[in-house]
Amino acid sequence: MIDPSKIKPSHTQRAAYVYIRQSTPGQVEHNRESTARQYALADRACHLGWSKEQVVLIDEDLGLSGSGTDKRSGFARLTSEVALAHVGIVLGLEVSRLARNNADWYRLLELCGITDTLIGDNDGVYHPALFNDRLLLGLNRPDSQSTYCLTFPWLLPSGNALVAEPGCPLPGATPSRRQM
Repeated sequence: MIDPSKIKPSHTQRAAYVYIRQSTPGQVEHNRESTARQYALADRACHLGWSKEQVVLIDEDLGLSGSGTDKRSGFARLTSEVALAHVGIVLGLEVSRLARNNADWYRLLELCGITDTLIGDNDGVYHPALFNDRLLLGLNRPDSQSTYCLTFPWLLPSGNALVAEPGCPLPGATPSRRQM
């Protein structure tokens, strides 16, 4: 579901960055189709309105774990270019997996929102400055706080899956006395 109205001339006047990564050398070797699909995002950028010369591929993180930006020079470069407002759109195969931890992800979202940078994947184009898009981008994280609260309620400090903790309500849970 692409909303072309989000893509403005102010975006297409800046570069389109395609971030390509696989977590291990084994994934790079055995999941070549995924790598090819990621490189094909350059064509997607052209289809969305960027010229081929404006498309920048960042693939130096192929085969590197996403445990931190200190080992991922490509992600650090992407973040820097977004912060400098050189980027009109960041494309990834699955945008929710651009960063491997919440701190890096939400920092990138914040920078994109501030610098009017779009984020896109095969599902759509998102503008992190728009509330609904930012909400979607935050909820789509596989390691988002909501995922942990809903999937692993026994990890809550109370140890009781039937008691909702502040800031992490569970569907159908009744409030505990300390929340009333």
